[in-house]
This record gives sequence, C-alpha cells and structure tokens, in this order.
Amino acid sequence: MPRTYFTPATFRFLRALNRNNNREWFLAHKTDYEKDVRDPFLQLITDLQAPLAKISKHYRADPRTNGGSLFRIYRDTRFSGDKDPYKPWAGARFFHERRHEIPAPSFYLHVQPGDCFVGGGMWHPQADALKRIRAFIADNPAAWKRATQSKAFRDHFEFWGESLTRPPRGFDPEHELIEDLKRKDFAAGEAFEEAMACSAELLPHVVERFKRVAPMIDYLCASQELDF
Repeated sequence: MPRTYFTPATFRFLRALNRNNNREWFLAHKTDYEKDVRDPFLQLITDLQAPLAKISKHYRADPRTNGGSLFRIYRDTRFSGDKDPYKPWAGARFFHERRHEIPAPSFYLHVQPGDCFVGGGMWHPQADALKRIRAFIADNPAAWKRATQSKAFRDHFEFWGESLTRPPRGFDPEHELIEDLKRKDFAAGEAFEEAMACSAELLPHVVERFKRVAPMIDYLCASQELDF
C-alpha cells in the first residue's frame, strides 16, 4: 500500500529550527524532531531497502539511528565559521558496501524547506579519487556520454558543484568532454516540491530517480574499480 512519510509538520519543525538554532530550543522540541523528521525518514530508508537492492546489490539503505544512512542532525562546527549546532535539513545517503575501504559514489535524498532534491554521485572527491574519475572519463568517453547525456538523465538531472576554470593538468584541452573533466564534483540531482515529500508518491518517485541516476553511479563505481 502506498504510504506517506513526511507531513507539513516536518517542514514546520525544520523552519522553526532554522529560526531557533540553539541547544535550548532543540532540547525542548527534540520529541518533535524524532516524531516528525527522524522516525519518518528512518521508515522511508527501511522501505527503500528492497527497491535499492534491485538497482544494485552492493548498495545499502541502512535505517540505524546512528551510523546508518540518515545524516545526524548535529553539525560539526569545529572547523566552520558557522557555529549553529544543528542542520535545518534532513538527508540520507545510500552507500556502497565498501565505502570504508574505497571512495565510492552514493545515492542521496535531501529534505529541506524550499530545497528538496534526490540524486547521487561523488561530492568533493579527494584528490586520488578525482584523478581516477577524470582519467576514466578521458579513456572511456562513450560510456560517460551514455550515462549522463541520455534523455532519461538530461530530462531530470543537473550537475551541481564546482569546476576548474582551466583544464586539469595532464588532460587534453581539446578533449570532447573537457567540461566534464574540469568538474571538481560529480554529483547530479533533481529538485522536488514539499507537496511531493508529503505525498504517497514520494517512495516511487525516489526509486524512479535512483534508477535514472544509476548509470552514472555505475560509471563512477567503475572509475574506482568497484562493483555495481
């Protein structure tokens, strides 16, 4: 049976947290966070386990409260100029089984007032992983184009993140995919409305978008010598 996960109360809480981002307010409203944000998201993650396994047996939807797919709401402020202690959004990454051994792309879902989206890829890959992606694209351009220039991809996703202003060192400036080779992030996504987040269509919508972005995830896995 189709079911809903998030409700308008989810977004009311996140908006209120954005206005009152301090420990005292959060502790006073922690039960609202658990009821309206955390627990529905954990149920959605649970319900994504079976469909994600059909997309790739190497990817995991992990509904544990800590250490699973759901990002913690607590921010790491140690090296940030922004000292707000909490994230006024909720997100989950659906990760490769070998993510602790090898940098790996993820599927991703983000819920935030005015900024909900679904997609995947590798965000801010470290230097070695980034070099492998670029070398793989340079050597295998046809497969990259099939993964990211198909109608199924282009009609739904846009690439996000940063790019170099000049071609990366060691790569042909005239390469047909030079704009992709200049990327510093290899992540793509599609926005959706809060109404979708609060509807029974959310689960099938996310599954369908994961299927559409899967060829790119598969390609990025290959660049890191990972099974998909």
